[in-house]
Amino acid sequence: MAGLPYDVAHLLAGGLVLLSLMLLYQDRMYALLSVFAAHAVILSLAVAWQAYVQSAPHLYITALIALLFKGMIIPVALHRIVQQLGVGRTIEAVVGVGPTILLGIALIALSIMVMRPVTEQADVLTREDLAFALSVVLLGLLMMVTRRNAVSQVVGFMSLENGLIFAATGAKGMPLVVEISVAFSVLIAFIVIGIFLFRIRERFDTVELVALDQSRGEQP
Repeated sequence: MAGLPYDVAHLLAGGLVLLSLMLLYQDRMYALLSVFAAHAVILSLAVAWQAYVQSAPHLYITALIALLFKGMIIPVALHRIVQQLGVGRTIEAVVGVGPTILLGIALIALSIMVMRPVTEQADVLTREDLAFALSVVLLGLLMMVTRRNAVSQVVGFMSLENGLIFAATGAKGMPLVVEISVAFSVLIAFIVIGIFLFRIRERFDTVELVALDQSRGEQP
C-alpha cells in the first residue's frame, strides 16, 4: 500500500505514539487528563481511517465508541473525580521525566524490532500499525509503573487499552463483538476503579501510593 491512505494511517499512528510520550511527560493532573482525551480522539480518527482503508463499516462503530466513551465521557468523569478528591496538583513519579522519556523511546524501538520480523507475511500498513500499537501498550505500562498517584495509573491503564483497540482494528477480520466487549469491559473497570478511589480517599484521606505505604508501616 502506498500513497495517501498509507501516509494518513502512518500520521495518525505516529500521533498516537507521540501522545503516549506526552502522557509520560505531564506532571499536572488536569494537563494529563487533557492529553488523555486527545489520545482517545486520535485513536478514534485512526480507527475511522482503518474503516475507510479496509472498507469495513463496522469499524466506524468502534471509532464512535472510542470517541464517546474514551474521548468525552471518561475524561469528564475523571475531571470530576479529581475535583472531588482534591488531587489536582503535581503528580509524583518514581523516576524523573528525562529518564522516563528515554526509556519510553527505547520501548518504541523494541516494539519495532519485535513486531517487524513476526509480521513479515502481513502488508506494510498492518505491520506498522501493530508495531505502533505495541509501542502504545508498552508506554501505558511504563506510565503505570513510574507514577505514584492512583489516578495517573488509571490513565496509564486506559492509554494501554487504547493500544489494544488500535491493534485489534489494525488486524483485519477482528469481529465487532470483540471490540465492543473490550470497550464495555474497560468502562466497567473504570467505574469499579472510580468507586475504589473514593473508598481509598475516604479511608486514608489521600490517593498517593507513598502515603498509603506509610499508613501500612512500610517505607517508600
